[in-house]
Amino acid sequence: MFQLGKTIISDDVLDKDFVCNLTACKGVCCVAGEAGAPLEQKELDILDREYENIKPYLRPEGIAAIEAQGTWIERENGELETTLVNDAECAYATFKDDGTALCGIEAAYRDGATPFYKPISCHLYPVRLQEYTDFTAVNYHKWQICDAACTLGEELNVPVYKFLEEALIRKFGKKWFRELTEIAETKSSL
Repeated sequence: MFQLGKTIISDDVLDKDFVCNLTACKGVCCVAGEAGAPLEQKELDILDREYENIKPYLRPEGIAAIEAQGTWIERENGELETTLVNDAECAYATFKDDGTALCGIEAAYRDGATPFYKPISCHLYPVRLQEYTDFTAVNYHKWQICDAACTLGEELNVPVYKFLEEALIRKFGKKWFRELTEIAETKSSL
């Protein structure tokens, strides 16, 4: 681990390789697990405000879940998450004919229907953030459903931080990412 500004970063973010392989995994990260995608406090208002713009991109099941439970939920432990359909897939997930899960929020964004790309936790995956009083922990999350992404990342020689450049810049800024890249280059030259 190392510190960069107000972040503590796992070495795995630099050392592990990763490139999403949607053909292999079919977007199962939007379906598997026991909870919705983690949300930041500021994303709650965005989902509430942008829901009507996103709604045309969602499945009837997702719309029904959101309209019954809300655009987001708060778990008993206080964690904020996207709504789920029958405690299974994310309510914002859509599916291609071959079963591949895609993000309805991202589809709306790509069409210009909303300025919200998608929750930062989704954009940052396989990195997970943990907020503390004085810093943010930036950790690589290993999940077997992403084994094909790890294999593809190794084949293409793309470290996690390079794969997540756009998302990391979105979250922490260009200066932070530039400094992270310098640390990674220094580390690799040793």
